[in-house]
Amino acid sequence: MKHVKTLEGIVSGWARISVHPHRFGGHEFLFGAAEVGHIHTNGIVDIPFTRPVHDVLLAEGLAEKHWWVPNSGWITFRIRSEQDIAHAQWLMRLSYLRYALKEATDPRRLFEQESEELRLSPRFKSLLEPFVPKNTPAASAQPLPA
Repeated sequence: MKHVKTLEGIVSGWARISVHPHRFGGHEFLFGAAEVGHIHTNGIVDIPFTRPVHDVLLAEGLAEKHWWVPNSGWITFRIRSEQDIAHAQWLMRLSYLRYALKEATDPRRLFEQESEELRLSPRFKSLLEPFVPKNTPAASAQPLPA
């Protein structure tokens, strides 16, 4: 499915993302040891979120309950057409942002930049705000690129 390959190409290009075979087919995307999400060869995208983010995504019709573990923080999104790629990318980037903020030299700047690029509503911004570290990690050299 060419839509799967398109999304894989986008996500694999993000800073600090590594791609690995997923145990149930497809590929998973890791930021360090943390899974940002995975995509199955049939176009099903599964992404872990905190429960509050998960609940808002479901309430706003932006994702479905995870097909295998519906009572978890995981969501499912199905890529059925080329138009679905942008939304799948948005969901993956939302997951990615939680980890990227921990590594950024200027997490506040990254948060504001990504919030604008992702066009986050005030509701989503408030849900992600707790992931902006109060202290900047000394080891990071640059904010993460888009």
